[in-house]
Amino acid sequence: MNNDNYGKPQMEGIQYCIRCCIPATQELVKFDEMGICQACQSSEQKIHIDWVEKGNELKKILDDAKSRAGNNYDCIVPISGGKDSTFQLHVLTKIYGMKPLAVTFSHNWYSETGWYNLMNSLEKFNVDHIMFTPNRSLVNRIAKRSLEAIGDTCWHCHAGVGAFPLQVAVRFNIPLLIYGESIAESSGRSSYKNPLMDFNVDYFMKVSTKRNPKSMVCDYITEQDMRPFFFPTIEELEKAGVRLMHLGDYIFWDDERQMEFVRDHYDWKETEVEGTYKGYKSAECIMPGMHDYTNYLKRGYGRATYQASVDVRNGLLTREEGFELSKKYDSEIPESLDYYLKITGMTKEEFYNMMMDKRLPEIKDIELPVTIKTRKNKERIMPYPEQLVEKEKVKLNKEKSAE
Repeated sequence: MNNDNYGKPQMEGIQYCIRCCIPATQELVKFDEMGICQACQSSEQKIHIDWVEKGNELKKILDDAKSRAGNNYDCIVPISGGKDSTFQLHVLTKIYGMKPLAVTFSHNWYSETGWYNLMNSLEKFNVDHIMFTPNRSLVNRIAKRSLEAIGDTCWHCHAGVGAFPLQVAVRFNIPLLIYGESIAESSGRSSYKNPLMDFNVDYFMKVSTKRNPKSMVCDYITEQDMRPFFFPTIEELEKAGVRLMHLGDYIFWDDERQMEFVRDHYDWKETEVEGTYKGYKSAECIMPGMHDYTNYLKRGYGRATYQASVDVRNGLLTREEGFELSKKYDSEIPESLDYYLKITGMTKEEFYNMMMDKRLPEIKDIELPVTIKTRKNKERIMPYPEQLVEKEKVKLNKEKSAE
């Protein structure tokens, strides 16, 4: 270990929050006059909120939703099978006695663990469920277009998880959609004291999708292909009285403790998540490593920086320990890069050239190291449904050979 560099950030000459590990290159980050990022400010504000009163507000909202629902579903809970949506189902069904309709936009990149967690949550909470799955060819084509358009491999997921639950809300006339973690929790885009960003339809465009479906049309993607990703119109949403809310605005949110709770009480499972040191965020997907690696190549930090910053705020790590974890994991080339190149037909050279074009101007001249991942991923980097089909084909071929 080079002691001179221990505990120092990855990028010299770039402002970092003086409390955590978040750099000024994070999108929409704000620092106060002391150099403290908004996520750290929000973390401190959270301690002073009257969560009992917030709980009373939540009960009133949910009681009102139940009284208005009649024989319809009380609310929609967008779920992936991840730790947050599993905890949401626990709170809503077991504590408040809600009858939700669970709604999933499948990115069609489910990991084996993620598929188990989704199916397990449906069984444990005994909820009705609707899932939309875009076809494999479309997912592959959008993954290629996504990199060109937003410098990220996951546009179809960003757009789908926003659009599909709203489509269901309008079609089934279920006004209330309940999401999990508050925008103010750790994203740095808002705070509990100063909720500068409203959680509405525009939120999805500003924060994640960046591009509307029409703008994704190109010579290998048609507007008809994009149909699943269009949001309902404002008129349709207003007619249905659609309202979006975060459970985390009304209960004290601690995603690690909540993960431990659903793990211990509902058999929820962690797995290896590429590019970081924790195994519970985005466990449902085989591709978070690519999402975070592209962010590293564009902005100079990845998921390990984000999670280390949360741990620093919570007193679990020192800032210096956080920077060391960031340097260890953010720069790792994920195994999922090979899968991405396979499904898009891109070469490594094309990929890295495109990512250099997407790099922020302020870090263009900073050399960002990339390191080889030396351990094999615990799970196969292949969508679990494809693994199931492959397994059955092998079994079928063996049976034919034995005849």
